Amino acid sequence: MKVLPLLEPDVVAACCPPLNERPMSAEEAEVAAKMFKALGDPVRLRLFSAVASHEGGEACVCDISDVGVSQPTVSHHLKKLKEAGLLSSERRGTWVYYRVEPSVLAAMGALLAGTPKTA
Repeated sequence: MKVLPLLEPDVVAACCPPLNERPMSAEEAEVAAKMFKALGDPVRLRLFSAVASHEGGEACVCDISDVGVSQPTVSHHLKKLKEAGLLSSERRGTWVYYRVEPSVLAAMGALLAGTPKTA
């Protein structure tokens, strides 16, 4: 039997500086726009919120599918959230579990919050 080493979860770095720190580069704007575009759909925002607020920090797709659209549409929206880097997933048997890494929420918050500039 071979023992495999445990891997530390990837730490997601903030995509961009706070909006009031300096103007974004073109690359930073592309990354941020991709995140916000993914969250710009009400169904995706509800799914993201359902995962982020679910007990234990992850949710089975079976627990978050009741957002008023068909299951294939839910899968499409979850795929878009994953492509934008907002969710990660893991298959366990027949179900897929989704999670929002805390660093993703922190990066989004830092981008929007910033610190007020003093005059």
